[in-house]
Amino acid sequence: MAVAIEIEVEIISMILSAVPPTHTIFITSDDWLGLTYRLSLAVLVGGTIGWNRQAAGKPAGLRTHMLVSLGAALFVLIPLMANSSTSTDTISRVIQGVATGVGFLGAGEILHQSVQEPSKPKIKGLTSAATIWLTAALGIVAGCGFWQLSFLATVMALFILSAAKKLERIVFHRED
Repeated sequence: MAVAIEIEVEIISMILSAVPPTHTIFITSDDWLGLTYRLSLAVLVGGTIGWNRQAAGKPAGLRTHMLVSLGAALFVLIPLMANSSTSTDTISRVIQGVATGVGFLGAGEILHQSVQEPSKPKIKGLTSAATIWLTAALGIVAGCGFWQLSFLATVMALFILSAAKKLERIVFHRED
């Protein structure tokens, strides 16, 4: 698992080092390179989290996380492309809407997993719901062009999903 994380981090690092940072969150609709970079970054960070979940055998995997991240990036890019006089209130409302909407998607994931095993009164899917929500946030960050923050948050999430799980097993004697 540690080797897989090192490979994921190395791939992200290579891609991010090839593209210069964006100095403003606003972008014009004819800046196809900038738009492609932001959307590709959203797909990459979402895919990295999704790959981890897919490898762990979770129902919400690679495609789900990539699509959630891409969708969040698109939603935030719309007001950023409108014009540079877009107020921060508009962007804030978009972010709030995405966070709320993806929260419902995560709730569906929790209910879906809990209903599948009605004989066990244990709630399942909380981590999957949290990673879907996190992936939306990563997409928003990528859509705003904050590649450093998206990289840092992705690395932290991978650490939490792998190392913290091992620590949780040792400390709390949990099987899953």
